[in-house]
Amino acid sequence: MIKKILKNFYKPRWWVESAMPFARSRTAKRYSSVRYDPDAPICRLMSEDWDNLILLDACRFDQFERLNTIGGDLQTRISLGSATPEFLTKNFDGEIHHDTVYVTANPMYQTKNLKSVFHEVIDVWESGWDDQLKTVQPEKMVKATLEAYEEFPSKRIISHFMQPHYPFIGDSAREIGDHAGYELAYRRVQGEDATRDHSTVWTLLDEDKVDVEAVWKAYDENLKIALSHVERLVSTSDKKTVVTSDHGNLVNERITPFGKRVSGHPIGTYTDELRKVPWLVVDSETRKQIHAEEPQEHTNGDSDVVTDRLADLGYVDT
Repeated sequence: MIKKILKNFYKPRWWVESAMPFARSRTAKRYSSVRYDPDAPICRLMSEDWDNLILLDACRFDQFERLNTIGGDLQTRISLGSATPEFLTKNFDGEIHHDTVYVTANPMYQTKNLKSVFHEVIDVWESGWDDQLKTVQPEKMVKATLEAYEEFPSKRIISHFMQPHYPFIGDSAREIGDHAGYELAYRRVQGEDATRDHSTVWTLLDEDKVDVEAVWKAYDENLKIALSHVERLVSTSDKKTVVTSDHGNLVNERITPFGKRVSGHPIGTYTDELRKVPWLVVDSETRKQIHAEEPQEHTNGDSDVVTDRLADLGYVDT
């Protein structure tokens, strides 16, 4: 054994190949948390100062910095999670925020027992779902959020957009092709034969079936589409508004020095690409007079519908 090590000591490829089993194991995630030393403040969402908060699902800081067209003070924060379930649990589980209304295109909160956290939850994913695109288009979120601004003037408003999270809905998505990718899970929750027609965009990328530049183009376009609508929300309100994200994405990037390339947003993984998020502050001289009130009665929605929506978005899989 010693002779083998000495023989291969000066062969760089041997070192890389020896490290690969580690990089592919669960240890890689633990390694990412140990080595992660963020250079921005940890964001405890409800302790921050804002009247309206706009969440762009799966938006990286560096991506937002390149593409943002909304005026304001761009800062950075470190999200409490690398995926939506972790973000929701660490920010809201066990807490009471009856001074806040949550307007959401993402049904994930339904699975986290958070229904009593807020004064009201407005399920845009239920009323404004696009069956063809398998998501909620941003104009639906703008309409619902503006209505919430009017109906709840004394409440903080969280508006959780689905974009730039896939499925990509812009013209560039055609270069990737069909990529919603959760037909297997969707059919399983429907009680049908579990088969898959397509892969997720991240699986396609990891398997070298789609070009990384094409994915970045579509991912960026998804953010541009969302920003054009978010800009309307920001310009309509005269209260202090923050635009941020729940987490980012890995786009064919390595977690460890010798690891394989990874795409998507695996839970419990700590890298800047996943946890460093934008924090755009659009300040205002006028502020809301916030008052907490008992929650309004809120129905959970049909559990099968929730599961179907999560399957479409890729949160339910094998």
